[in-house]
Amino acid sequence: MINGGIDFPTGARDLRLQRRNPPMKLFHRKGIEILPGQRDEGIALPLRKNIVHVHGRSVDPCAVHVNKTRAQNTTDRGFRMTILPETMRAIDPVEAGGPEVLRLVERPVPAPGPGDYLVRVAAAGVNRPDVMQRKGHYPPPPGAPSIPGLEIAGTIVAAGAGADPAQVGQPVCALVSGGGYADYCVAPAGQCLSVPATLPLIEAAAMPETLFTVWTNLFERAYAVEGDTVLVHGGTSGIGTMAIRLGKLFGLTLIVTAGSDEKCAAARRIGADHAINYRTSDFVEEVKAITGARGVQAVLDMVGGDYVPRNIACLADEGRHVSIAVQRGLKAEVDIGAVMRRRLTLTGSTLRPRSKEFKTLVAEELARTVWPHVAEGKLRPVIDTTFPLARAAEAHARMEAGGHVGKIVLEM
Repeated sequence: MINGGIDFPTGARDLRLQRRNPPMKLFHRKGIEILPGQRDEGIALPLRKNIVHVHGRSVDPCAVHVNKTRAQNTTDRGFRMTILPETMRAIDPVEAGGPEVLRLVERPVPAPGPGDYLVRVAAAGVNRPDVMQRKGHYPPPPGAPSIPGLEIAGTIVAAGAGADPAQVGQPVCALVSGGGYADYCVAPAGQCLSVPATLPLIEAAAMPETLFTVWTNLFERAYAVEGDTVLVHGGTSGIGTMAIRLGKLFGLTLIVTAGSDEKCAAARRIGADHAINYRTSDFVEEVKAITGARGVQAVLDMVGGDYVPRNIACLADEGRHVSIAVQRGLKAEVDIGAVMRRRLTLTGSTLRPRSKEFKTLVAEELARTVWPHVAEGKLRPVIDTTFPLARAAEAHARMEAGGHVGKIVLEM
């Protein structure tokens, strides 16, 4: 099942993922096994090397390509057969280094495992962990592809055992543990969200990593609720811009930091209530002034190091501090006495190593609570720049330069 497959009050046809016709009979034709599935949206898997799929008339025949050319074979039941290539373009550096190591290479098209979908990628989001992986500081977790890329959007072209073959042909975005910088990527079915007609695939690709991160940390670990005031560092980053837009939907007052007056102005345009230039102002004093010395209920911190004690100084009594990155260092000096006296909570998390089961639960919660806003066009990511896959090095260089506002996306 794909998350987000529920009936919304608005007419979101693409979000209603349900069977409409009785299953096909099993038959063989020229080494192709047709699996039970929808008559309109069947799926075929290879008996040999190539992956072959059968799409019914209701599926856009341009959704899948074979070396840029569609196969024209047609069965007696009117299905078009499309053969996926054995290899694909990918960015898969063999050594750590600067952006220049991100060069196009050829890699085998992966096969979906049990409970997985194979997605023909239309776009992939670029994230800070991708940069860290490229530098050799953040190796993929066990079992993850060496190809970077933690979020994708595209079209399902194959279903592994246990995944619903009726979803072949559906547009989805997905959180993945790696593999996004490629023409094809395997995504766990439970981590896929159906892309509504209101959301372009380029924007859909910019959502999973930041949305999962902000939701699990700001709303679940920091328990932010309507009426709370929160401090978010990196207000114009992908995480920061998503925190602003999602926070405003759920009634939060957003104070963010950014590194220039221009970025502060951009953050306010996006929706932040207050933006502090950390290069010219002491954000601790600014937060005290904004809150009347009461402090904020939560801090979402991606900086770490010497920011941690300063963040604690910004917290109200019973406040929650959530660490999600450590750009200024892994270690901090904390006054434990203040934590005890003021009943503060210090916590944090990483997302990539978490289990499929956990990420599936998050996706299901997002489908219930957030995705209706996406379907209605009320929640959209902020896109800074798009680059073709072959220019992934330029995308990383832009991220490292720090001038971007919102997400950087690779187009396939």
